[in-house]
Amino acid sequence: MKIVVIGGTGLIGSKLIKKLRADGHDPLAASPDTGVDIITGKGLAEALAGAQVVVDVSNAPDWGDAAGMDFFQASARNILAAETAAGTGHHVALSVVGTDRLQGSGYFRAKLAQEEAIKAAAIPSTILRATQFFEFIGRIADSSTHDGTVPLPPLLFQPEAADDVAAALADIAEGRAGRPRTVPAGRARPALPERKQRSAPSRDRCPRALLRPGSQR
Repeated sequence: MKIVVIGGTGLIGSKLIKKLRADGHDPLAASPDTGVDIITGKGLAEALAGAQVVVDVSNAPDWGDAAGMDFFQASARNILAAETAAGTGHHVALSVVGTDRLQGSGYFRAKLAQEEAIKAAAIPSTILRATQFFEFIGRIADSSTHDGTVPLPPLLFQPEAADDVAAALADIAEGRAGRPRTVPAGRARPALPERKQRSAPSRDRCPRALLRPGSQR
């Protein structure tokens, strides 16, 4: 089965491509690196030709309010139009847990607009909402570090591994997660069963890959 992965050269996309290929499918990574531009539409029709499923894991390069909204609205419009022309049977999109409850953020307003565009389309669709990835925890800690200290609020959070998110997307794309469906905002399926942990985990609980020599985290 031909499955096109929009954003297929990024963290989640590259893992999903590898998983789909191992499962015997014919995945195609569609991204600027492979000559596909979902904003201008360049190469999009050619990439989607003959695709039974399209999985969109792309993300806005600029998280500014206006730029993010422009990206997600334009990309959803162009991808859905190309899918309609190609006769694609299932649109799968990666979104974020809590998108509908975080509307004070311009980024999440843009993600909700993307979800709404997907739901309004005629193409059967599934939205998978994921939480923050474990792989980004080091980057988050780095951006919060001041004079060697990482101040973190005592809140609950629920990170998950990019491999697990890619596996959940593969199950949906391959049809092992039930019939394609449009999932209402606020009821989109989570990638993993709910579980939370405190922020600022102790060193012995932190994934080894996130600990650098000399790190005090």
